[in-house]
Amino acid sequence: MERQIKEAMPEFLGLREAMELSRDQNRENHRKFINPELVNLMGLLNFDKCFVRAQGASIWDKEGDEYLDFLGGYGALNLGHNHPEIAAAVEAVKEFPNLLQAALNPLAGALARDLALFTPGELQYSFFGNSGAEAVEGALKLARAFTGRTKFISCEGSFHGKSFGALSVTGREKYRKPFAPLLPSVDFIPYGDAEALEKALRQKDVAAFIVEPIQGEGGIIVPPTGYLQKVRELCTNYNTLFIIDEIQTGFGRTGKLFACEEEGIVPDIMCLSKSFGGGMMSLAAYTTTEKIWKKAYGSIEKATLHTSTFGGNSRAVAAGIATLEILFRDDLSRQAAEKGEYLMKKLHQLQKKYPFLKEVRGRGLMIGLEFAQPEKGLLNKLTGGTMEKLASEYLGAMVAGELLNKHRIVTAYTLNNPNVIRLEPPLVVSYEQIDRLLAALDMICVKNRGFGDMVLASSKTILSSFVKKS
Repeated sequence: MERQIKEAMPEFLGLREAMELSRDQNRENHRKFINPELVNLMGLLNFDKCFVRAQGASIWDKEGDEYLDFLGGYGALNLGHNHPEIAAAVEAVKEFPNLLQAALNPLAGALARDLALFTPGELQYSFFGNSGAEAVEGALKLARAFTGRTKFISCEGSFHGKSFGALSVTGREKYRKPFAPLLPSVDFIPYGDAEALEKALRQKDVAAFIVEPIQGEGGIIVPPTGYLQKVRELCTNYNTLFIIDEIQTGFGRTGKLFACEEEGIVPDIMCLSKSFGGGMMSLAAYTTTEKIWKKAYGSIEKATLHTSTFGGNSRAVAAGIATLEILFRDDLSRQAAEKGEYLMKKLHQLQKKYPFLKEVRGRGLMIGLEFAQPEKGLLNKLTGGTMEKLASEYLGAMVAGELLNKHRIVTAYTLNNPNVIRLEPPLVVSYEQIDRLLAALDMICVKNRGFGDMVLASSKTILSSFVKKS
């Protein structure tokens, strides 16, 4: 069949050919058929390598060189790359109908039952989708259907996805502005500010307040102790639904199965995705109480108001069932807590040694490193302010570039705070691998007194690229 296709379409790439593409061929395909400017952006820091194998916290390029993955799919690889039991679970259901809407999938029912056991409080009814943004979309619709209200409150610096509704409650103007007008009646308040929330709720016209228990793309921001408890109290008092976005923090990442358990609170709706599919399948869900579900969708007429073609497919939910089993059996939440404590302690020691490392924050294995901005000096004047502009947008990227290209460690900056790089390795990362990261950061901080030194020491810099374009 593949030979017939090639004869009819001589430029068609089959799977085997796709797996053997060179780096330049891969770049060209992305440049011509996906996103040329993203190719340029990734190329600035050499982030366009071709990786061909992955296992646990390690990935290998075509030359056979090993890299450590401390990015972890933005929190989607809690179990690591290609966990054999997740692969086995997907293989075990290969003869099941994967998509069959004219039936009730027994695997989806089992996963929903299991999820109700794992989630806090009376969260019981789940809707399965394919991505975190899709889970947020469903949660927003559920809140409107239950309350009859239309207004939403979210936080500055938040990130809930880039589909239309999820983007409407995402707290960075850079991503919202090109698509305005978005959903009406969405207000943003400072993260961690319970007084601002109470003021926003006083009119009793808010359907839901959506919040991350730890802001991920905002720069790994941990709220003040007691904040989520106060949020729970205020939402209850004003009859506003409390939506917690555990898409990045869930499934053991922060040292608890779900980050909201740190303060012992139960939301009205919880959004889940990323590591839910074990790092191999795309799986998402929002889960809620019986009371909320039945008021919103509790009749035959309402039963199909919110659906998904691929949501709850057999292979995805098989991966989800296996994920929950592995998390519980291997106590990965505890591992994240203990390894995170070890890593944080060592990072704070580096922070005391090097002013370049401005701040270390996070919980479990969800850690952010913020680096010091350069002082305005001669180099900034010589570049017409370009240095300052680059530092504000690409300082984290420069550090991530050093880690990748000189130490073979994969990280990335946070979308809403580019001065911060995130450390979110698989929860199965070893202490030896953590020590390799610490040694690399030590070398970077010794070598670079600040952003300017990093730029000048690099043979292929963002600065030179931007100066050539200006």
